[in-house]
Amino acid sequence: MENPVTFGVEEEFLLVDAESCRLAPVARQVIAALPTTLRPCVRMETRATQIELATQVCTGLDELREGLGELRSALDAAAQSVGCRIMAAGACILKEDETFPVADGLRYGEIVRSFGLLEDPRGLSACHVHVGVPDRRLAAEALNHLRVWLPVLQSLCSNSPFINGHDSGYASSRAMTICAWPTVGPTPDIRSLAHHDELVADLIATGAALDDRMVYWYARLSASYPTIEVRPGDVCLTVDETVLLAALSRALVATAVRDVRVGVAAPCADHGSLVAAHWLAARDGLEGSGFCFTDRVRVPIWHLVDRLVKHTEQALVAAGDYTLVLAALDRLRVTGSAAARQRSIAAAPSTCAATSGAMANLPRLAHWVVEQTCL
Repeated sequence: MENPVTFGVEEEFLLVDAESCRLAPVARQVIAALPTTLRPCVRMETRATQIELATQVCTGLDELREGLGELRSALDAAAQSVGCRIMAAGACILKEDETFPVADGLRYGEIVRSFGLLEDPRGLSACHVHVGVPDRRLAAEALNHLRVWLPVLQSLCSNSPFINGHDSGYASSRAMTICAWPTVGPTPDIRSLAHHDELVADLIATGAALDDRMVYWYARLSASYPTIEVRPGDVCLTVDETVLLAALSRALVATAVRDVRVGVAAPCADHGSLVAAHWLAARDGLEGSGFCFTDRVRVPIWHLVDRLVKHTEQALVAAGDYTLVLAALDRLRVTGSAAARQRSIAAAPSTCAATSGAMANLPRLAHWVVEQTCL
């Protein structure tokens, strides 16, 4: 790992009215309001109520943080110019009865026609970390080494306890909503690059995916870049949390590549156990338990976070990220996950007696999430 392992981030956001925090289908107008130099870094999602940013390829966390901060701020400024804001929440917080228009483009229309009610009409927002692995064969073989750790990353960025006006009972309602898609879930046991390509071809042949870009495994080979894409979690509430996720994702991939090269066997994990571990991560976030694949027991989630740091320590140190990651995790131990912070804001007493109770406080929560998005 003499040369820095490159990485980049994609973040999805909801677009909401600046006053009411109701969803606003204005993605095209927001993109048009951006400086022309930044438009290549932003694109529409399936619904016009969503928008996605993509950073440049980075080599360090300072570069990533600066890029994320610039893009979030520019995107929010463009949204404000058309009366809206961007919101970093995994799911729509307020109740929305309206069906919002599909974004322009043949692909988006085909997705909605082919998969119907699986496509949430309000939009769901995730964060994807791309880690550079130029050797595609090596990348395919590294995927198995990531699988048992991805529920831990999912717990770290849980950020959607509320969906469509109610408390879901989960730290990540987004994770539970998207798992109905036929290609969403843990990465299969990949035996080789040829086996990987065969599995992807089968998904396309059945119609479960329109193309390789619709293979939504929690870790996958990117269809567009020479990267492994780590994608189990909600969009992070703050830039600092995205940077933490990116640092751990890069270290995890770098460790997996190293282990493949030296012949270390991938951890054993069957598909059903992985599904259950991701369900537990979606339910508990950072405030409960996780499944330990080594001991085959449920343990406090922070025990697994500490194990993840130990597992990736060599890569974190080599990248110069170790101290930053420890400090960021210490902050999360105090503040709790974004999901826990959302629930705390919603549960706080209201100054207006007529609007007491967590559900009545959701508009206040939505405004708080909007403000946190660009801190």
